[in-house]
Formats: sequence, structure tokens, C-alpha cells
Amino acid sequence: MRGAFATPRPAPRPLVPAIAGAAVVLLALPVFLLAGWPLAGWALAAVLWVGAQALGLLLGRLQLGMGNVAASGVVGISMMFRGIAVMVVIIAVAASDEGLGLAAALVYALAYTLELGVSLVTYFGSPAR
Repeated sequence: MRGAFATPRPAPRPLVPAIAGAAVVLLALPVFLLAGWPLAGWALAAVLWVGAQALGLLLGRLQLGMGNVAASGVVGISMMFRGIAVMVVIIAVAASDEGLGLAAALVYALAYTLELGVSLVTYFGSPAR
């Protein structure tokens, strides 16, 4: 088992995990409609999801590596900022409307969790270098 974590692999393409997360966001809409939950919570999560994915897409275009340490630093800080910014927005909304903030947090968290899970399966399922 130790070899699975010590063996380098190529980074997975972000498209399939992003599509999986977007599917969660889209499938949450009928659930919100049928359950009578606040659509504004779903909409907030969808906007945050699209914004975070757009930032990730933009950052993915930067050339990384030892030859471009500045870009690597920008990507690292920006990826942390992406998650922090989403949580700040959701906490601010939850401070004024608990139901709205909870709905947005649940949808975004489920989408992010699936995206992360698909990324991990893709990474560890690929052949080692």
C-alpha cells in the first residue's frame, strides 16, 4: 500500500471531475424544487461552483514547474483562496439567512466532495510514471 502513495503519476485532467461536480449541482435542482427548499440556496451554490471552476480553469493555463516558480506560487495561493472565498461567502450568507446558507453549503460541499473523489480515483487509477 505504501507504494501507491510514493509512486508519482501524471496529474489527472480536471474536466471529468469538474463534470461530475457540475452534475451534482444540476441534479440538486429537481431535489430543491420537489422538496420546496430555497432555490436561492441552490442558485448561490451554482454560481459559486461556476466561479470556482472558472478560476481553476484560468489557473490551469499557467505553466508550472521549477522553471516558473512564480506561477507555481500564484497557483498554490489561488487554489487556497478559491476555497476560502467560497466559505466566506457562504458563512456571510448563513449569518443573515441560515436556511439559505445551509442549502448552498450542502450543494457546494457535495459537488466538491464528488469532484475530489473522482480526481483521486483518476489519479490513483492511472499508471505510474
